[in-house]
Amino acid sequence: MTKRIIAIGGGELKNKTTLEIDKIIADHIVKRAYPNRGCALFLGTASHDSMPYFNSFRKIYTSVFDIKAEVGLLVYGENDEANIRAKFDKADCVYVGGGDTKFMLDLWKEKGVDKLLSDAYERGVILCGLSAGAVCWFQNAYTDYDIMRGQSSEYKVLPAMGLIKGIACPHYDERPEFDEVAKDFDVAYAIGNNSAIVFEDGEPVEYINNAKKMQVKQR
Repeated sequence: MTKRIIAIGGGELKNKTTLEIDKIIADHIVKRAYPNRGCALFLGTASHDSMPYFNSFRKIYTSVFDIKAEVGLLVYGENDEANIRAKFDKADCVYVGGGDTKFMLDLWKEKGVDKLLSDAYERGVILCGLSAGAVCWFQNAYTDYDIMRGQSSEYKVLPAMGLIKGIACPHYDERPEFDEVAKDFDVAYAIGNNSAIVFEDGEPVEYINNAKKMQVKQR
């Protein structure tokens, strides 16, 4: 069974700027779910479970692509462990929204959601997401979590889930300094706004718009 991750560098669901990529994701969901209706689970942990964000997701994936949209609420304890696990069991796709990458990864680990995601990946559930939801799958993420919190003016390298080798940078259009950061890593990926990389079994198979694999470090 193919293990698939689709990493989107940035964009606005509500303004449909990523619609080209969303259609690719939706097509994969439909194929996986056939002959049943596809189901996508939205995790808005990085945005502290913003419901307007989920509503934007649902308007695209349900209204445009006729995919059932579920939401996993982790931040304020609305969904208990059994409920979250049940939603993972039904999902053909897990879509992770953008926001505070470190907050998200820390909470996932605390609640065991990192293991649910890894297990879903092994079962062939499509994993995807935007910004924080794009870079969380890699060994390392180039992220602005300290800037978002007003604690620093610098981007940081953050250890992430490690499902894909290397480091990834979202919003590459706005972070040209990543070219230098990438030189310290064996493999690096730069993903611009409204752009994406499709990975199958850990390897990139499609680059959409302003997305690329950086030069591999020579050891």
